[in-house]
Amino acid sequence: MTAPTVPPVPPFGRTVCAMVTPFTADGALDLDGAQRLADHLVGEGGCDGLVLSGTTGESPTTSDAEKSALIRAVAEAVGDRARITAGVGSPDTRHTVELARAAEAAGAHGVLVVTPYYNRPPQEDIAEHFLTVADAVGLPVMLYDIPGRTGTRIEPATMLRLAGHPRIAGVKDCAYDLLGSSKVIAQTGLAYYSGCEELNLPLRSVGGTGYVSTVANVAGPLLAAALDAFDRGAHAEALRCHQRVLPLVEAMMAAGLPGTVTAKALLTTLGLPAGPVRAPLRGAGAERVAGLVRAYEGAVGAP
Repeated sequence: MTAPTVPPVPPFGRTVCAMVTPFTADGALDLDGAQRLADHLVGEGGCDGLVLSGTTGESPTTSDAEKSALIRAVAEAVGDRARITAGVGSPDTRHTVELARAAEAAGAHGVLVVTPYYNRPPQEDIAEHFLTVADAVGLPVMLYDIPGRTGTRIEPATMLRLAGHPRIAGVKDCAYDLLGSSKVIAQTGLAYYSGCEELNLPLRSVGGTGYVSTVANVAGPLLAAALDAFDRGAHAEALRCHQRVLPLVEAMMAAGLPGTVTAKALLTTLGLPAGPVRAPLRGAGAERVAGLVRAYEGAVGAP
């Protein structure tokens, strides 16, 4: 069997971590911790890209100034070893443009723009929102389709329209619509990234580029191994890697706590920078942490 052709590495990378934002014990932004964590993730952590200030990065509770400071610190730490994509989404087009321009000035390589949330604009207005942001910066734009959080998805027909913009280059796909995603992949040059770890391998099999993963904060090499095996035609090995990580994915992402909380709990256990979460989120209790550690050890091994 001929191995699938590996696509060229797009501007956002391929094995991308949705990085947590480390805080100090008193809740302040921990830039030194962010640099150390970023260095780990792009070194032994198996990541060639980082998304900062996304959902996992607690973007709703960090200030605009903190977001820019985080980009500058991480860019200094990783240099040209990884692509840095900055989350700049908001339900306000004007504010989103401001965040995108600030991210570009701070040294980001791309921006992640979520569908406007809460106000739930119609598809035509969603398209105009994304086009306005893409017109305002010189960076590649990754669309973030996560209707479970925003209340509105980016319909495939809207994706097809947006794909014509020269700076709209990718999609973080959390829509749970493999048919719709497959159609857009087949008809455009958009780089599709799984935003749901259980779909990393299925999406790659229909032409996806890679993933943007919360679980990669703690299990990046195992997630990358599944894609690497698939791309060299070792499909049985890819499936084993995929199945091996699923209990950890379930424990971190589908057991009632936000991925930010579970990722920070495990990072702390592993002795890596994380710190507390900001309210209204609260940290995981001892029993939940113990369960997370068991799932981690089952997938990756004892720390």
